[in-house]
Amino acid sequence: MSVVDCSNITKMYGQSKAINNVSFTMEANKLTGIIGRNGAGKTTLLKMLAGYIQPTSGTVTVFSKQPFNNLHVSANSILVDDKMNFPPTLTLNEILQVGQMFYPNWDSQLASGLFRYFQLNPKQNHGALSKGMKSTFNMIVGLASRCSLTIFDEPTTGMDAAVRSDFYRALLKDYLSFPRTILLSSHHIDEVEDILEDMILINNGTISLYDSVDTVKELTIGIKGPRVNVEKWLLNQDILLKETIGTTGCYVVVKDHYTNEEKQQMQLSGLELIPVSISDVCMYLTGSTEGGIDDVFNNR
Repeated sequence: MSVVDCSNITKMYGQSKAINNVSFTMEANKLTGIIGRNGAGKTTLLKMLAGYIQPTSGTVTVFSKQPFNNLHVSANSILVDDKMNFPPTLTLNEILQVGQMFYPNWDSQLASGLFRYFQLNPKQNHGALSKGMKSTFNMIVGLASRCSLTIFDEPTTGMDAAVRSDFYRALLKDYLSFPRTILLSSHHIDEVEDILEDMILINNGTISLYDSVDTVKELTIGIKGPRVNVEKWLLNQDILLKETIGTTGCYVVVKDHYTNEEKQQMQLSGLELIPVSISDVCMYLTGSTEGGIDDVFNNR
């Protein structure tokens, strides 16, 4: 059963298209990464799914309902980001109590356990927290709500590396115990790729890639060796990166369309085949077509 259906959605801000004619369907109970550079359209897309804003054109449905201003969608979904607003007069402990009243699947035991683990002060107000501690508390609310659609938009803003690691571990453990549809937007791709099942790559308001993480890992391959040997294998290939090594060597990243026999031949000819990380795949697929940063200085 699909939880999210987007059909030809576009979101305009003035003359700018934040989301441009995007269509996709998302099945239930998947942990999906929303990946893209700053300004790619990730937050706009997530806000439409959460019902915060409406598309300029096209249709969005969540649980087969239009999410904007919909109480059923609001009660069964949550958007966690660094702009979450809570009543300034309520303490952190009181906010958790209100959360239990609003979200039908709220887990008080999980909320209390995480609250104690991260050593939050129950009498403190949300507005008085540091950026990192706000993110930590927001994360607790997002996990404890156990919403059927849980959206984390850059949830680790301000967290140090140790707290981010704890969050990812808590997220994965709770997801495995209580499967639901979770969307996780993050700039720390190398930190989250091991917990994701699927990923959506957004570039300039469009979806460049939507596939399983395992498939993305096999999408590209790096080839390193003497330039003459490397270039024999580049005919009709999609080259994502090409770098010179010394005077005679080079390194290229291409979409992997080679057979196992061809790869064996490449290795026998002295070429090195190198796996490409998911973060690098995303960087190459969304990179500028106008050259690298070195060109800024070389063309002066």
